[in-house]
Amino acid sequence: MENMNTVQPLFPHLPERLNGLEELAENLWWSWNPGARMLFKTLDRQAWKESGHNPDKMLRELPRELLEKAASDAGYVRRYDDVMEVFRNYMQQKQCHLLEPVSLDHKYAVAYFSAEYGLHRSLPFYAGGLGFLAGDYIKECSDLCVPLVAVGFMYPEGYLRQQIRDDGWQENLVEAINREAAPISKVMGADGHQLVVKVPLTDPPIHVAVWKVAVGRISLYLMDTDVKINDPWNRGITARLYIGDLEQRLRQEIVLGLGGAEVLKTLGIDHYLLHFNEGHAAFALLERIRAHVKAGKDFAAACEKYIKATIFTTHTPVAAGHDVFPFQLIEKYFHSYWPDLSLDRNGFFQLGIHPEKPGAGFNMTAFALRLSGCRNAVSKRHAQVSRQMWRSLWPGVPEDQVPIDYVTNGVHVPTWIEPKMKLLLDKYLGSDWLDRHDDPATWQLLDNVPDTELWQTHYWLKVKLIDAIRERTRQRWANGDASASIMLTGGAFLEPSVLTLGFARRFATYKRALLIFQDLERLKKHLKDRWRPIQIIFAGKAHPADDPGKRLLQNLINLARNPQLGGRIAFVEDYGEQLAQYLVHGVDIWLNNPLPPFEACGTSGMKAVLNGVPHLSISDGWWVEGFNGKNGWAVEHDGDSADPDSSDAEKIYRLLEDEIIPLYYRMSENSIPHEWVRLMKESIKSNAAGFSARRMVKQYIEKFYSKSIEGALKD
Repeated sequence: MENMNTVQPLFPHLPERLNGLEELAENLWWSWNPGARMLFKTLDRQAWKESGHNPDKMLRELPRELLEKAASDAGYVRRYDDVMEVFRNYMQQKQCHLLEPVSLDHKYAVAYFSAEYGLHRSLPFYAGGLGFLAGDYIKECSDLCVPLVAVGFMYPEGYLRQQIRDDGWQENLVEAINREAAPISKVMGADGHQLVVKVPLTDPPIHVAVWKVAVGRISLYLMDTDVKINDPWNRGITARLYIGDLEQRLRQEIVLGLGGAEVLKTLGIDHYLLHFNEGHAAFALLERIRAHVKAGKDFAAACEKYIKATIFTTHTPVAAGHDVFPFQLIEKYFHSYWPDLSLDRNGFFQLGIHPEKPGAGFNMTAFALRLSGCRNAVSKRHAQVSRQMWRSLWPGVPEDQVPIDYVTNGVHVPTWIEPKMKLLLDKYLGSDWLDRHDDPATWQLLDNVPDTELWQTHYWLKVKLIDAIRERTRQRWANGDASASIMLTGGAFLEPSVLTLGFARRFATYKRALLIFQDLERLKKHLKDRWRPIQIIFAGKAHPADDPGKRLLQNLINLARNPQLGGRIAFVEDYGEQLAQYLVHGVDIWLNNPLPPFEACGTSGMKAVLNGVPHLSISDGWWVEGFNGKNGWAVEHDGDSADPDSSDAEKIYRLLEDEIIPLYYRMSENSIPHEWVRLMKESIKSNAAGFSARRMVKQYIEKFYSKSIEGALKD
């Protein structure tokens, strides 16, 4: 069990009257509660900004005199008391009425495994959408009092910091996390030292130090192999996220799965449902089965017991995105392990063979699908694609009956609603609308919001976005590490009055970032139109090993610095959580044009529509469910076209020319685009409830967790 001995205060210079700020800073609950954030921000706005909105870092650096001044400020103390009362009441709550009528047996915890978590910029343990989905999921589980514990990695070097060279090529920078200035704490063992756990059956042994992040009521346990007891070549296993080397990737997945299961056992967490967010941690199931086999059960009986209590969520419709390891690597690391499962070499390999590609290697998704009682894709369309991809695992079963269900992803509304937008909704939807936000009826009250107030709020957010982009550009210029041409591509010429499209996602080729440049002369006319111009803001990172993605990004940079495009194309480097917040709040249109059917879901568009930013997207992923004909625009992809890129681009141009641009610039006498504002309202009303993380979590409970607990209790 985790040692709960009293520890020394992190911020000994905090006045006693404000000592709750330490408790608050060390729990990410503050990150989705504006009142809590304002407590830190109003201490010193410049220090808040310079800390990267990280209260842990800020409190370490603030002088005691400033904190004493806040402690003697009656207004500040009153706000402090109010926030601390809300926080402590929240933390003490064990049952949540918001979960009714859904039920979940609290005797069973859910162990949620993910290779990445997107929670806050101070914890860069994420690469993109999968991580933010995991982060939103555990935040919502906290809000709903779901008995869940999360497991992942503490990546000392994070994913990558992106910097664009003068020639437009992406450089991958490493910035080691300062663990002492982040909302993360050591898990202490009974001996008073940080808990270190040995990963089962590794030879030479691999150990992990255990860290904890408090995410509201949820504990996220993170493993770190950078400990002295490990051999030097093992200390870097968890250094970076999604490393390209196959053997090191396998070692990561062994540590995540086998090590994660051992960490839970060491912490005294034994009765749980196992939920994999992708197949990276699927080896955790082997540890549960191995313990059962050692207790005298045969492998088949052990599988039957734990398969019932396992949920696997697949996110990847791209064949290359599924981890497949050479058999010789699997044999190297598991030859001493499979005897404990009462399996031989061939029996173990069979667990991970794709029937259509038996010689390709050990497929982690095939392995996870075979050994999970509940399986799901992350959108209705993705479920259709997944059943087609994996139908050979169920020979003789019609494709539409392949047992892969779906729960469409959702976003954590308190995290992604902009505070100024929240204030507007508080005024017209009622101060308790967040408690009802997964009820579609709640959002119908948006019709009561005056067009003028919604438009002015949006325009303010757009100005805020452009100011933030310009400040990023100024800071890099001040650092003296970029040429003038790179600075000019970073958004120096953006204008708030111009119709602004946003495109921000990973720079993978199938996402087709340059599709809108297909007919450059046609696009140029709209970029340089004197009366009704458009501008486009791009952001996103290519995987460090993805040279085609980097070339795509380089081509975009070269387009952005072409003076013939009028400075209307901007690329903002180092896309992360903070920039994502600005973008989904501040652009006018969210652009998404992947090559179908490779968009599993896509949550960035959900965050945008929540804030009144309509979606313009290829009909794929979540937009197949979200589009209703009047809440944005959908482009139907013609897969039979001889030139599908040109065909899709032509449809986007037509929508821009015939509908989007005229609608945006159709202003009333008081300079309010009422028809556009009606579109914004419809975008929110039709999508906010249905694509919320609250709806998503409730569906996981209804479809899978309750069923899995029932199966587990029968044994």
